[in-house]
Amino acid sequence: MKQERWGDIGSKFAHLTSVHPCYNEKAHFTTARIHLPVAPRCNIQCNYCIRKLDKCEHRPGVSGVILNPQEALVRVDKYIKDMPNLRVVGIAGPGESLANEETFETLRLVHEKYPELIKCVASNGLVLAENVERLVEVGVTSVTVTINAVDPEVGAKIYSFVRYHDKTYKGVEGAKLLIDNQFMGVKKASEAGLNVKVNTVLIPEINFEQVKDIAKRAAENGAILMNIIPLIPLQKFEKERAPECDELTMARTIAEEFLPQFRLCRQCRADAIGVPGMEPCGSPTQQKATGEYYHA
Repeated sequence: MKQERWGDIGSKFAHLTSVHPCYNEKAHFTTARIHLPVAPRCNIQCNYCIRKLDKCEHRPGVSGVILNPQEALVRVDKYIKDMPNLRVVGIAGPGESLANEETFETLRLVHEKYPELIKCVASNGLVLAENVERLVEVGVTSVTVTINAVDPEVGAKIYSFVRYHDKTYKGVEGAKLLIDNQFMGVKKASEAGLNVKVNTVLIPEINFEQVKDIAKRAAENGAILMNIIPLIPLQKFEKERAPECDELTMARTIAEEFLPQFRLCRQCRADAIGVPGMEPCGSPTQQKATGEYYHA
């Protein structure tokens, strides 16, 4: 199974994955990407997530500013000149990409001007299925869906609420709605020709036993890659522990029976720019003024 899956990536999606730093280990150290922080609103509340504006905190859900689509295009204009190795434009929040119309307008503007750049989005998957056609229309070729459970009882421990079509769902009902929509979204995106990666936040005491089934079901629905990332203890999970290295390794080994594992994720900010782990720190103005960089 493992060799067959890696072969699928190497053939069907090679023109995309070979230069995408979140899909290819070699590209991870050489290819620059830019995340455009145009999506502040979210339609679910994960118990480990705090969205905020911050200049240097290094984690998902954080951005220095929120840009409108035109400002985002100006940022791409700047960095495509400064970084000849820039190949990927992504939208990863700081909220849910697909819960913000600005995501689609930004991608449309970027795709019209830079059709050669790879466009990707990160999503919780709640409304992915109903937006697949729109993503294809604006040039998206890669989607990352964060799936943390297959059992709604477990999901109810991870999500405080799910807001779907102007109605709020909680507990098992909300988790089941989210999980069903996530795998439906993976399936429809894959069938539409998008390459789909699944992210799973490993919360040792809560969803470790879910990892195998997440990988299996994701593979059955067309995902080509999985990225298991450690919990960053925040918000309601502030007192939950992050996984040990051996637990992370074990989870990836278990999941690799069904999906290849990406092991170099930096858990990037929503406004990350550059080669992963070598991003400028702070706003573009600060970067120009101070020349400061941080290493993840």
